[in-house]
Parts: sequence; structure tokens; C-alpha cells
Amino acid sequence: MFPLIFLPALAVVFIPFYLIIEGIYNIFFHPLRQYPGPLLAKANRLNWAYHSWNGDIVEHITLLHEKYGEVVRVAPNELSYISAQAWQDIAGHRTLSGQGNLSKELSKRLPELNETPSIISANEEDHRRMRRLQSHMFSEKALITQEPLLASYVDKLISRLHEQARKPETAVVDLVKWYNYTTFDILGDLAFGDSFGCLNSDVLHPWITNIFHSIKDAAYFRIARHFPWPIFELLRAWQPQELQNGSKDQFAFASQRVRERMNQGGTDRVDFMSYILRYNDEKGMTAKEIESNASVLIIAGSETTATFLSGITFNLLCTPWVLKTLTDLVRTTFLTESDINIASIQQLEYFTACLEEGLRTYPPVPSGLPRVTSKEGNVICDRYVPANTAVYVTQWAAYSSASNFAEPHIFVPERWMKNPPAKYANDNKKVLQPFSVGPRNCIGRNLAYAEMRLILGRMLWNFDLELQPDSQTWSSQKIWLLWKKTPLRVKLIPRKF
Repeated sequence: MFPLIFLPALAVVFIPFYLIIEGIYNIFFHPLRQYPGPLLAKANRLNWAYHSWNGDIVEHITLLHEKYGEVVRVAPNELSYISAQAWQDIAGHRTLSGQGNLSKELSKRLPELNETPSIISANEEDHRRMRRLQSHMFSEKALITQEPLLASYVDKLISRLHEQARKPETAVVDLVKWYNYTTFDILGDLAFGDSFGCLNSDVLHPWITNIFHSIKDAAYFRIARHFPWPIFELLRAWQPQELQNGSKDQFAFASQRVRERMNQGGTDRVDFMSYILRYNDEKGMTAKEIESNASVLIIAGSETTATFLSGITFNLLCTPWVLKTLTDLVRTTFLTESDINIASIQQLEYFTACLEEGLRTYPPVPSGLPRVTSKEGNVICDRYVPANTAVYVTQWAAYSSASNFAEPHIFVPERWMKNPPAKYANDNKKVLQPFSVGPRNCIGRNLAYAEMRLILGRMLWNFDLELQPDSQTWSSQKIWLLWKKTPLRVKLIPRKF
């Protein structure tokens, strides 16, 4: 019998030998060997894992695209793209030739805690069923019905901020926190017929904190899943326990709210659950599917909108000439604050241009969401990609690339106008897809734009804003799928009428 005492020594010898053999194969013989990328990325997952764990993988991939072009091999079996065509070839509606709408990479995804797929992780058939049920609550008709509720929470936000602005000692606020309060309260009411009370209490609900813990936990899980046992177990044990606890607590809270709302049955209030229950026939969703989707709904519907509002506010404050133009537009277009509604503010071309530029310069989901090529392989950007390759568009890399946008690091809303300045006339606008494309694009796009317009428009109507010195570098943030936002400290100055 082989003495166990020699196992550590064998490991020291075997692991480097394995990495060398793996590296030689991946660099010289792998089906992706012709795709450009650094040798360390081609050789093994260590380089990718290091940057992913450290929260700077998007920045790293962006630099790789600057060096290697529109497609980069960022890991042995993973390609990142920054072109508009890649969106269609990867996520767009499937063509007759079988291209587009590639399957999601589920093998590396953190499983749902109730072992029941959500709309994010469901197969094609289940996804269509879930989307059919949930599409009613995001329709134009539903949005018209929901507008008074949205406006009531924006009223509350503005009222609470005026309270803060009245006293010099409280006039400097963290707008990340207040935007999160607002979007979270709105989604709580829309989803379950009951607000979370954040705007009233000025206290971050534990669920808000747990949202990012669960997102980071999922990012770390994907890193670990790329490695075999026992490395996978070691990496899972290495990460902070509060992240795994955050995932469990976040899901448990969502499930509890779902059960409470389902026990109420039909109500006079029109919330998301009323739509699901109303259409929940034999082709509807099970209780566990509703739980899984509720958790996703809150993250996608509250966190991303609050992130966008934080980002566009920061970028407006960093370009005061744009902020002044936009503020003047809002204050001269509308005679009273009550005139600001979804339909009226949607007519302002420059306002919409600012939103698009905000989505470009600080996309709520800056990273890539992996899909997997089919067993036959696929053609992406006119080039064959072999089977079982993870592929995606890295949004931040695409939107900050000089190959897509002139002066990409400058906040220029004019590039989105119908008649843009000549310098920006050739910008590749089709590459901007913050809500993704195809049959699995973001179902809540209309609601997100409505919240963006109402909240930002009302903020500019009511306040002049001053960015504080300690938030001048606010956008320098780590990314674990989503931005790890820090406080955005802004002084509120009530508008003088």
C-alpha cells in the first residue's frame, strides 16, 4: 500500500506537471487556439479566476479587447465579444440556420435553493411558459395602471430628501441609499402589494444588503465550479460565510413574502402576484417556481434601476454643462411638477439621450452573461466557434471601446440625438443593449425606463446637486457581475422658485 505521507509530495510534483500539460494542449492544440488572447488566459483558468475573484475581471477584459480587438479568448474555453453582431449571433432570435439564442451556461451557475429553476435558468419550454405569465404585468396597459403607485413613491422620495435638505447637517446624503430605498419599496409594492418601508424608516432593509451578498456568492460559485474537486470545495470554504448566508437569507425572505401573498389570494390591489395567480391555470407556475422568480424579480427590478440612477447622477455631476442643459430643459418644459409623468417626459429627446448615455457609461450589468455554443458549434461574427464554448458580450468593454464610440470615456448625450454632431455620427449605437436582446431579453424594460424617467426628472425639478469631494472617484468600483457601489455623497440644494 502506498504510504499516505508521500501524497503531499506527489501533489507538489503532479499539479505543476498537470498545469504544464494542460497549458501545452490549450495553447497549441485546443479548438480555440486560433483566437487571440494572452498566453496565461489560453493556458488555464488561473488568470481568469484571479481577476474574477478580485472583482476586476471586467476591467481586465476591457484592456484585453483594447489590445486584441473585437473578440478575445479570456479563458481556455471562453470568448468575449464587443460587437453589435455578437449580440444577435449569441442571444438574438434563432435563425433558420440554427444561429442565435444560444443556451445559457447553467453548469457553472449557483443552483436555486429550492432546486426549482427561475425564468433566468429555465429551459426553453419552461422559459416561454414563465415569460407568458409574467409578460402581462410588464405590458403597456399594466404600466399605465401602475403609474399612480410609482408616482406616490417618487413623491415620498422627494419629500424625504427635502426634509434632509432643510438642515445643513443632513443636507449631504448618500443617493445610492435613497435610490435603493425607492426602487426597493416600489418593487415590494408591485410584487407583493406591500412596501418594504425603506423610505419611511431611512433604514436599509436586510434584503438589500443580502442582494449583493447573493450576487457575489453566485460569482464566487461560478469561479469555483470551473475547478475539479477538491479545489472546488476549498474555494467554496475559502469565501466569506456571510455571502453564502446572504444567498440563503435573501431566498428565504423572498419565499416568505410569496407565501404570505399567495395566502391572501385575490385582492383589490393590482400587483405582480395578482397577474400570476389570475393566469395561473394548468399552464401556470408552481408555488416553488413563483418563489424562485420572486427572488429574481426583486434583484432585477430594484437593484439594477437604483444602480443606473446612481451612475447617471454621478456622470451628470461630472459633466456640469450637461447637467445644466438637462436641468434647464426639465424646468422650462413643465409648468408644474405634477406635469412630469411618464408620457410627458418621454417626449424630451435630450432627456432620453441622457438616459442612453447613462446606460452606456455606467451599464447596470457591466459584465458578460455567458451562453454556450451548441454541440455542432456556431458561427459568431462570421467565424466558427466550436461546441461547448462560453461566449458573451462584455458590456462595459463594448460600450467603452473606441471601435464603437468616438470619445468613449466622455459623457456625450448628443451622440444619441436624431441628428448627432458629425464627430459621433458613426457611433455603433446598435451595440448598446443593456437589456440584452432576443427571446430572453429583460422583461421589465418598460418599467425600468418609467422609473428612470420619473425619478430623475423629479430630482432635477426639485434640487440642485453638488458632488462631494469624497465621491469624486465614485465610479472606480469592483465588479462581481454587478457594480459594488460605494456611497454617492451629494449635497442637496432645494430649487429656488
